[in-house]
Amino acid sequence: MSSDRLFDKVLIANRGEIACRIQRTLRRLGIGSVAVYSDADARARHVRLADEGRWIGGAAPADSYLRGERIIEAALATGAKAIHPGFGFLSENADFADAVAAAGLVFIGPAAASMRKMGSKAGAKTLMDAAGVPVVPGYTGEDQDPVRLQAEADRIGYPLMIKAAHGGGGKGMRIVRSAGEFAAALASCQREAKGAFGRDRVLLERYVERPRHIELQIFGDHHGQVIHLGERECSAQRRYQKVLEESPSPFVTPELRAAMGAAAVQAGHAIDYANAGTVEFIVGPRGDFYFMEINTRLQVEHPVTELVTGLDLVELQLHIAAGERLAELLPSGPPPSRGHAIEVRLYAEDPERDFLPGSGRLETLRLPADDGRVRIDSGVVEGDVVSVHYDPMIAKLIVHGDDRADALRRLRTALRRCVIAGPKSNVDFLERLARHPAVVDATIDTAYLDRHIGELMGDGAALPADVLAAASVAVLLDEEAATHVAVAASSDPHSPWGRADGWRLGHPGKRLVHLVHREHRIEVIAHGAAGHYTLDAGALHLEVRGARIEAGVFDALLDGRSVRLDLVPLRGALLVHDGERRWPLERRHPYAFEAKGAEGGDAVRAPMPGRIVAVRVDADAEVAEGQEVLVMEAMKMELTLRAPRAGKVAELRATVGEFVEADSVLLRLA
Repeated sequence: MSSDRLFDKVLIANRGEIACRIQRTLRRLGIGSVAVYSDADARARHVRLADEGRWIGGAAPADSYLRGERIIEAALATGAKAIHPGFGFLSENADFADAVAAAGLVFIGPAAASMRKMGSKAGAKTLMDAAGVPVVPGYTGEDQDPVRLQAEADRIGYPLMIKAAHGGGGKGMRIVRSAGEFAAALASCQREAKGAFGRDRVLLERYVERPRHIELQIFGDHHGQVIHLGERECSAQRRYQKVLEESPSPFVTPELRAAMGAAAVQAGHAIDYANAGTVEFIVGPRGDFYFMEINTRLQVEHPVTELVTGLDLVELQLHIAAGERLAELLPSGPPPSRGHAIEVRLYAEDPERDFLPGSGRLETLRLPADDGRVRIDSGVVEGDVVSVHYDPMIAKLIVHGDDRADALRRLRTALRRCVIAGPKSNVDFLERLARHPAVVDATIDTAYLDRHIGELMGDGAALPADVLAAASVAVLLDEEAATHVAVAASSDPHSPWGRADGWRLGHPGKRLVHLVHREHRIEVIAHGAAGHYTLDAGALHLEVRGARIEAGVFDALLDGRSVRLDLVPLRGALLVHDGERRWPLERRHPYAFEAKGAEGGDAVRAPMPGRIVAVRVDADAEVAEGQEVLVMEAMKMELTLRAPRAGKVAELRATVGEFVEADSVLLRLA
């Protein structure tokens, strides 16, 4: 595709990995890039990579990335001719698109009129029904009286879905399985929708049991042509948030693909769509499919489409925005799908704590290199900070294989090479997901992970003997190397007391290694040195011979067996990988003092900075263990805080609307 008619300079009205990804295309095309940044992002990677940067406000999105007027001012001041919104923030804001056009700039996305038609799920559903696109039975009316909504829910039948009429990303959605659950679910959904999108209107629709989520990438030009570039399957979801995406779908037959493709193109025509968009369908077990929504922007999971089609979707967006015709850009039509691509998202979150989002400095970040078969889209590098103010994504990892089995193998290998230290991450969860039968056999549906999440959590399995041996030997070899360096620099480098093997006069030397796995402390008694050891840990006895660690690989004879494991030393810790799963261990000094927590289970603390959105109990109230007491909003999601034990509320320090810092005591029990 020729770039003769494209823009000289483009401002990217976004941050993180999507801003970096757009910059990559602009740089390849010789187009200048302008980054905007908040107080929290002054040294962020997307700013460092840009040709120039402009500050637009405070750390909170409402003070910066959601301030359209500041973004337009930055574009005009830098001479940018166009604005690319990326995804999230203002990408689906029709008023912003209008303001960009009014300022004489090009908005690299669909027209505001198309956005407005899709800005309301209720209106979109009505429009698609009229256009002949299959829709799920439901209620999309403007009458939002709770009594009316309850009556409509009873008419539609259960289970049903309550959805925020505005917005997306899984926010403001609840499944209701009985009439008695409806009122509470409605109130929660409306509150979350109001906080996320500023409007609390909802729609109701029949809930399709065990559905698949399949979406089609569409492109339209300004001359009336709309095409699709195949489908992506996004059925691996947790709480409506996509976890693994792939293309093509292993479920879709050629006949179903043709039918869904025709419906997606028809949906695009129905709203005069131009530029990149995604038509999302819910698909039943028998292949019946229903329109859900059109995302009027580039999707997070667009790289899988790029890998199977060979197209750069950002470049195609630029050409469409410049007024070019799809017939000229793709004279042979949409390219056929080649091979299979899978994407997962690496997040700073703690799966063991209900996927609590995290923040903090990435002390270690090692990701596999881009090699044509593996692709990394990331907005951070080692040493950067995952900010509490934004989405906690670290990177997207995308692989391309000759077929689905090959892609899954490449995904497992790529995940194995990921090392993340600092905030907790979901990489271990993703490794288990990539091996789970529901993924391998392609039988997963959108609610599977919510029903079976325990199958993908740490199962509390005992530390394998091979892993314990590798970690212990790593500590012993490290101590020996440090001792040799210290003794060589001392006044008596030949002293027997400077040996690193625990030597003592008259009896064998003994050394202690203390490791912590999942808060369980393990003491290992070691004899020997220089790669030859006898290790005892409780009833476990191990003989290690010829141990060495080179290029991150532990290699030894263990009880006569040859053992090779990946081993990465971290600050105060070790990461051992046995080929299927990772085993993180903390390294402790054998005689280190460890203080005990003084408060026990008397306090409810804020797990991270955020805003209190609901207080469920009063002061002096009696609560049961596990009872919901507070709800807070942090990092774009609601967090439910529960009583650590039964008791009486002695002190309530939280009020609705208040912003609280991490670890603040919000409630204390008597």
